[in-house]
Amino acid sequence: MTRMNLFENEFATKFAKRFASASLLFEKSALPKSTQELVNLRASQLNGCGFCVDMHTKDAAAAGETAVRLALVAAWRESTVFTEAERAALALTEEATRMADSAGVSDETWSHVRKNFDDDQIAALVCLVSMINAANRMNVIVRNPGGSYEPGMFDALVN
Repeated sequence: MTRMNLFENEFATKFAKRFASASLLFEKSALPKSTQELVNLRASQLNGCGFCVDMHTKDAAAAGETAVRLALVAAWRESTVFTEAERAALALTEEATRMADSAGVSDETWSHVRKNFDDDQIAALVCLVSMINAANRMNVIVRNPGGSYEPGMFDALVN
């Protein structure tokens, strides 16, 4: 059961508008949109955020991502449907999301990321992983459930 509807709280709504505005930068970044959605989905899976898993699965599908790739994100290491660059981004996502379980992002993963992305893409990737982890934590804290998201429902926050 949801503990609190953050979208009905004045402070949280003001914060959400600023958070959503900051996320618009990713649309203008050189980091491929498909990679962004895979990263958002994987971090959300790791963090147990049903709301964000719902959102990013539906947004990715609406943007043309295949059902097979979406289904295999949780098992990306054992799958053949992801590019080397996507695999590097997913590895970084996992290590950065699970920082408490290790020493953070390994040199091996960082090297793989450097091999596949330029500095601007890496900056976007690092910021994206940080933002999705923050969003996951807010939704998990208040137990915001998945299932009701519709693509584009937050467009008004940034307009």
